[in-house]
This record gives sequence, structure tokens and C-alpha cells, in this order.
Amino acid sequence: MFPPYVSSKTGTVDVDIGDARDKSTASSLNLWRRPTPISWPSANFPTTTPPKHESEAILTDPIITLDNLHLTLTSRAGPVNILRGVSLAVTGGSTAAIVGPSGSGKTSLLMVMAGLERATSGRIVVRGRDLQGLGEDALAVFRGAEMGIVFQAFHLVPTMTALENVALPLELAGAAGAFETARSLLDEVGLAARVDHFPAELSGGEQQRVALARALSRRPRLILADEPTGNLDGKTGKQIVDLLFGLRARMDATLILVTHDERLAAMTDRVIRMADGRIASDEARGQPSATVRAVSQ
Repeated sequence: MFPPYVSSKTGTVDVDIGDARDKSTASSLNLWRRPTPISWPSANFPTTTPPKHESEAILTDPIITLDNLHLTLTSRAGPVNILRGVSLAVTGGSTAAIVGPSGSGKTSLLMVMAGLERATSGRIVVRGRDLQGLGEDALAVFRGAEMGIVFQAFHLVPTMTALENVALPLELAGAAGAFETARSLLDEVGLAARVDHFPAELSGGEQQRVALARALSRRPRLILADEPTGNLDGKTGKQIVDLLFGLRARMDATLILVTHDERLAAMTDRVIRMADGRIASDEARGQPSATVRAVSQ
């Protein structure tokens, strides 16, 4: 389970970001993407409401569906069952928290949703596409266009400035005005004065703001966040949470996050509790549309 800019084999950045010639390695870094022009009508996140029929579809259709999902990894001691028959559906425009003790499978579940870990069996359908049927290249293209992923450890490219880190996904997508959009996004998260700073020159909270702006740069319909406040102090963590939920609402995106923080989980429409690789409970919080189906076999 590795971030999009880290090799799934070594856990380290092992190609030059600016010169990803090797296709297989670049794919593991989520860098091998054919340019796909995207439309960004305004530098800031638009606040207009989608057409009525589109809004209704967002609120009633599952954006992600998992069906009898299993993940088994090998070890010297034998097979290790990480996920055990998880079935789950989440509607568009809702928010959900996945909680549970360490080793319960919650982060593994999020990584499978992101296509960063291949399930051993079962189906993962995101925005109508079965991720199990996609090759690495097609999966990287789809993930870049449809998902924004926020990691606990930030995973910024250390040799790039904050501006360059945020502009990177846009440049890879062939978007016009990538740096103008990136600059506006950094202003959106309160870092207008830090655009030319490298990650090592930023505080933990500032690095997470950059990572958040990068994850949302292509206006994804699905935001996945793994312990987004785990490396931050309480005050800074609250600021990041406020930003994350505020930007998600303005984009009308779906947010699924993994957390140990019950206060953060309580802010979502739905809390999914994991135990021993299974869904132990699934609680909707006052929004019937947030829960479509949740079964653990």
C-alpha cells in the first residue's frame, strides 16, 4: 500500500519525476498518464450547483461499490487475511469514516478502493468502472482523473516547490494554466506566501495543506484520506479538517476517510467500524441517502 508517487515494490521514489522514461516504473508511481485535457472554468473552486438531474444522480447513485472483497497477503508464516468478504456501497456526495483498531484492515480497505492495492478477489466498482479489470496504466489514468488521495505522511516531492507539487497532476493531465490553478489552490488553503518553498521548509500543517491542494487539483468526484490529521497537533489538525470538509462541500465530492479520531469520525454522515478484516458495524448519522448497502460476509 503505497502513495501514487512511491514505488509499490521498493517504497521509495526510484525514477526522476521529470524524466519518467520507464513505463512500468512510472506506472507504479502513477506518473504514466496520457494527457487528458480537463476543463477548469475558474481558478477557484466553483460554487455553482450542478444541473438538477446531475445533482440527483450524485446523491442517489453509489459512487463506489465493493462486493465480497478479499485481500490475502503472503508471509513467511503463511497467508495473511487482511480483508475478509467486505461488501459496501457509498453514495455520491456523502461523507464516511472508516474506524477500527490497528490491524483491523481499514487502511488496506482504503488502498484497495484507490486501486493502490489489488484485491485478491471480489469487485471494486468506482464511478461505474470495475478496477479489477483495469491494467496498471489505465488504472493510473482513471485514478488521476476521478480520485484525490490524501496521505498521513504527505508524500510531497521533496525537490519540487509547493507550487510545483500542486501543479504536477495538472501538468500530467495536460491541463491548460496548471500553474495558475495551482497558485489559486494554494491561496485557497492559506499558503499564498509559501508557493516557492520546498517541503523541507514547510511545517507539518503546511505540508498537509499542499498535499490537500494537490489531491483536489483536478476536482475529483471521490476523495480518499488516510489519517489526514495523524501527524499533526490538535490545533493544526482541526484547521486541516475544516479545510478538507469545506473544500469537499464546495466541490460536492464524496469523502471517505480513515481515522482513529472519534471526534473526526463523528463529523461524517456515516461511520464504518472495521474489526479483523470485516465490517463490524455501519452507522448512518441522520442522512438516509448516505447508506446504500453494507454487508460483511
